[in-house]
This record gives sequence, structure tokens and C-alpha cells, in this order.
Amino acid sequence: MNPKVDWYFTKARKWQQEVNALRSIILACDLVEELKWGCPCYTFEKHNIVLIHDFKDYCALLFHKGALLKDKKKILIQQTENVQAARQVRFTGVAQIMKLEKTLKAYVYEAIKAEEAGVKVPMKTTTEFKMPEEFKNRLDKNRSLKKAFENLTPGRQRGYLLYFSSAKQATTRQARVEKYIPKILAGKGLED
Repeated sequence: MNPKVDWYFTKARKWQQEVNALRSIILACDLVEELKWGCPCYTFEKHNIVLIHDFKDYCALLFHKGALLKDKKKILIQQTENVQAARQVRFTGVAQIMKLEKTLKAYVYEAIKAEEAGVKVPMKTTTEFKMPEEFKNRLDKNRSLKKAFENLTPGRQRGYLLYFSSAKQATTRQARVEKYIPKILAGKGLED
């Protein structure tokens, strides 16, 4: 147990019993407990293995490279279609957690073995992300914009593509593209 993380487990909230049960299970797997992104994160040789976090409707155990796990029990959930590596196991009660204790430990040990072996999650390349028509049209008409976008890091490119694509209406996509053209031209990412 890491005293810097204790506050997470003692603060009053809906899932206090559940996250404490998850903590006990994960600590039994000999991982190092740290605080990352405001959540308890468990590492093996400084590599993130699993994270405990809670939401309004559930608490969860997030395996950072969950896409690599075999998931024989079919309990892993991909949060959104854009999440490539991480997978969650969601809980709404302590009994549910205790029922899966052996399975959760097996998944943790499988994740550790994958980390020890240096296995990487195959990630989509930037060209595999959807290019919204509104943005493609602007790139085709503006060489300096196209060059500036191509000069961004792949992560910044993907950030823009995901943000532009997430709008359901064409007018919203167009407005987003127009708003962020100056940042792209300045070589900055969505959050810079």
C-alpha cells in the first residue's frame, strides 16, 4: 500500500467498498501502487499494468494493454471505438468483484507476462483514422494547411481527426475545422 494513494480509498463516494475490494485483489499480485491521473495505478517494473477508477454508474479495473489479454471470461470492455489498447472490467457491487477474484488475478498475471515479454498493442496508424470530408476539402484547397497538418506529430494529427469526426452534423464539423485552422497552421495540437 502506498500512503499517497490512501485518500482515494477513504474519500466518501458511491463505490468505496468496491474500490477497496479491488485494491486488495491487485495488491495481492505484488504490483507497485502509485497515483497516476488521480487514480490508483499498479505497475510492474515502472510499466502501467492496471488502474482502478470510478464513474457515476460503475467502478472499473482498467488494464492498460487489455487488448492483448485472451479474455476467456469475456469480461473486458473497450470503452469507445477509439480506445486501442486499454480494456475495462466494470463492477456495480462487491459480490460481483469477489466472484471474479481468481479471474482478475489471472488477468493481472497475464498482463505482467505480456509486459515482461515486451509485447506491444498493434496501434492504428494516422492514415487509418477517418478523415472528415469537411477537413479533407480544406486540406485539398490550402497547401500551407496541408503541409502544416502533415508536419504535426501523429498524435496531434489523430487528436484533430478524432475531434473533427466526432461531430454528428456537417455544420458542426465545418465549424470545428474553421476554428482550429489557426492552431494547425501554428504547429499546435488540439490541447496546446
